[in-house]
Amino acid sequence: MPANDTMEAERLRGTLSGQMLSRSTTRRSVASCVLGRFLRLTAGFFAVPVLLLFASPVLAQISLTTAVDLALRSHPKVQGAQADVAKAHAQLAETHDVYVPSVTAGAGLGQSYGYSPNPPTLFTVNGGSLVYNASQMSYIRSARAGLKAAQFALEDVRETVAQDTALAYLALAHDQQREQAVRQQAGFASTLVTIAQQRFDSGQDTQIDLTQAKLTAAQLRLGTLRAQDEAANDREHLARLIGLPPAGLAADDNFPAAPVVSDSSEIPTVHGYANAAVASAFATAEAKQLQAVGDNRFRFRPQLNLVAQYNRYATFTSSFAALQKLNGTIKADEGAFGVQISLPLFDKSRSAKALETAAEASRALHDAQGAQLDALDGQTRIRHTVTELQAQADVAMLQQQLAQQQLDVLRVQLQSGNPNGPQMTPKDEQNARISERDKYLGVVDASFQLRQAEIQLLRQSGELETWLRTAAAAPQSNLPPAPTPQP
Repeated sequence: MPANDTMEAERLRGTLSGQMLSRSTTRRSVASCVLGRFLRLTAGFFAVPVLLLFASPVLAQISLTTAVDLALRSHPKVQGAQADVAKAHAQLAETHDVYVPSVTAGAGLGQSYGYSPNPPTLFTVNGGSLVYNASQMSYIRSARAGLKAAQFALEDVRETVAQDTALAYLALAHDQQREQAVRQQAGFASTLVTIAQQRFDSGQDTQIDLTQAKLTAAQLRLGTLRAQDEAANDREHLARLIGLPPAGLAADDNFPAAPVVSDSSEIPTVHGYANAAVASAFATAEAKQLQAVGDNRFRFRPQLNLVAQYNRYATFTSSFAALQKLNGTIKADEGAFGVQISLPLFDKSRSAKALETAAEASRALHDAQGAQLDALDGQTRIRHTVTELQAQADVAMLQQQLAQQQLDVLRVQLQSGNPNGPQMTPKDEQNARISERDKYLGVVDASFQLRQAEIQLLRQSGELETWLRTAAAAPQSNLPPAPTPQP
């Protein structure tokens, strides 16, 4: 992620930490307000900024790219996948290290009773390494393919975490807009109840009309509570993903436009595969195939090993003196160096192991092919879903525009008296305002569903994280406009 996102993340941590500390200093804030009153009496033009400083709420708005960056840094799934990559690196190094000589040292001090061909030693040094094995190169290639599979798996996990975070962020932004619009509807409904009560008192409306207005207001109050609960739940979910406290956390309105394509041939691929998960599956299948090749090459091929040994005998022991009497050529120092050659002729367990790894490789290949087909089918379905949701969003936008235009006409008729048509009332205006906000909520919901599908399509094609990095440089507002009803 870019450096500006990192700076924004650190700023957000400091802001949210300051909010938590401010809760524990409420009494001090009260004392500061008292001090502010005193300063206002003595120097009023200094007191106003001080009071505004204590009264203004602090909201920590976070961008989508910053939220994803924070999640990718701290999520346990990403850290676990990184550990798998480190393990694969170690396994690859292990296959190379068999050619590096290993050295061990030890000692065998003591007395022997009776005949012993091995005299006691002050210390012994043994060394050896693999020189040639027909299977080893296949094992090295298998470990290298396993490392590639682990890297692709890490990329897939990062895409998964980025998807979860982007969807949580999008849900919070959607909840914020819904809560604001429903609050406005509740305000219009409260005004409607006041108007209906006045009309009922004057005999212009019936008890049913008043009850209907109160029912509408009660339903919208309930809708406000539900919108607040949904926003709180999604805010806490996003906070858990990015590792920040939920208090004061808010999503900004800038959501970058997703590059949705209509032709399946234009969908990008990861090294020729549908996404990183499929690429990891094929790399795993390749690793198992190479493992099977190495196991199959074990028989009827020579193996060469370098062998070196040095012994320093304990000449002061009676056991060494006894052996020296029997064998006058034995000396205090003895060493050996050479190449050990072995030719495996018959090893039933190795043959069975080769058949087992070959079957596992075949199964892994078929599983990878199936994953490729499923991923391509999923991309096709989501791509068509995005097209339908785009059409639904256009319809909802036009419906909201029509409702806004009808509201504008109604307001003009209320001001002019509408001499050529039915008489419009303030109650009609409030009902039209509520209806317009209801159409706006349809726009918000349709846009939310469209953005969800676009994120899922980017995730299926393995381009979500790349898109986020590109969008960080030039974000575009791709959410519906904030609700700003006419007064």
